[in-house]
Amino acid sequence: MKSFRLPVILGVMLLRASPANASAQDDAYIAGYAAGVLKQGLKIDVPPLNVRDGVITLPVGNLKAADRDKAAQLLSEIPGVNAVKLSQAAGTQSTDEAPGGFQVPGDEAVSATDKIILPTGLLPSGHLFKPLLADPRWAHFSAAYRNYQNDNFDGKDIGSVSFGETIPFYRANIGETTAQWETGIQAAVFSDFNLGADSSDLVNTDFIASLYSSMRVGQFSAFGRVYHQSSHLGDEFLLRQVGTKFERVNLSYEGLDLRLSYELPFGVRIYGGGGGLFHREPDDLKIWSAQYGIEFRSPWRIEFAAMRPIIAVDLKNFEENK
Repeated sequence: MKSFRLPVILGVMLLRASPANASAQDDAYIAGYAAGVLKQGLKIDVPPLNVRDGVITLPVGNLKAADRDKAAQLLSEIPGVNAVKLSQAAGTQSTDEAPGGFQVPGDEAVSATDKIILPTGLLPSGHLFKPLLADPRWAHFSAAYRNYQNDNFDGKDIGSVSFGETIPFYRANIGETTAQWETGIQAAVFSDFNLGADSSDLVNTDFIASLYSSMRVGQFSAFGRVYHQSSHLGDEFLLRQVGTKFERVNLSYEGLDLRLSYELPFGVRIYGGGGGLFHREPDDLKIWSAQYGIEFRSPWRIEFAAMRPIIAVDLKNFEENK
C-alpha cells in the first residue's frame, strides 16, 4: 500500500455558544444537585464539585471502586449533565487564567488516569468515540476547498460539501464498571464540484450509510461499523463525455472497518485501524484499506473568542491504489 491521502487541518473549534451567566448558573445548580444525589443515594459527602459546561468533575481518590462506579452512574442521570469526569485527584482544583484569555486547566483536567462517563439510555447525548477531525469522510456537516495536482481528475479546484451525522440510539454501562458501549447509525452525503467550470459542475456524489457500535474504557475507545457506499457521477460530467470512450461504472460496495483510539495527556490523541469490502460492484475492486492519524485538541481555549485551537493529520492507504 504505497499510495496514501494526507489531509491536514489547522484551525480552531467553535465551542458551544451559550451566555456565560446562564451557563454559570446552570453549573452551580448541577453542583448542588449532584452533592444532594451523592449524599442521599450513597450516604457519602464529597468536597464541592467542580462543574463546567455541564461536565461534573468527581474526585474518586478516596472512594471505593463500587461507590465510584455507582456515583458516576447516578451523576450521569442528572438532567443537564453532559458528562462525568472521574479524577484520581483527591480534590478539585480551580482553573488559572493565562495571559491572552486562555484557560489553563489544573493537572486533573488533563491527567491520563481520568475517566469520562457519558449519560446512558435511549438517544443519549455525546459520543463515546470522538469524531476524527481531519478525516474528509467522517459523517459531519462541512464545506471545504481542495486543490488536486492530478491531471486525470476532472478539474483541480474542487469545492467539497458534506451533510451527515453520527447518531447514537442507545448507550449503557458494561457491568458494574466505568466502561460503556453504544450503538447507532452513521450516514452522510459527500459531493464534489469543479469550481473551474463555468457552472461549477457537479462531479460526483457519494452516499454512505452504516450501523455502528462503539465502546470506551478510560482513555481508550473503539469504533466499528458495517457500511454501504454508492457513488454517482454528476450530470454535467456525464454530458461532457458524450461521444468519447467514457464508460459508466456502477460503483457500489459494502464493507466493515474498525478504528482504535487512545487519548494521551494535554489533548493529544492517536488512532489507527483498517477495513475490508465484502460485496463489491465491480467485483475486481481491491478489498483492504488502512487508516491512522494524530490529533491535538488544545486543553486551553481562547475565552474571548469562544474557540479552541486544533491540529490534526489523517492518513489512508488503499490496496486499490497499491
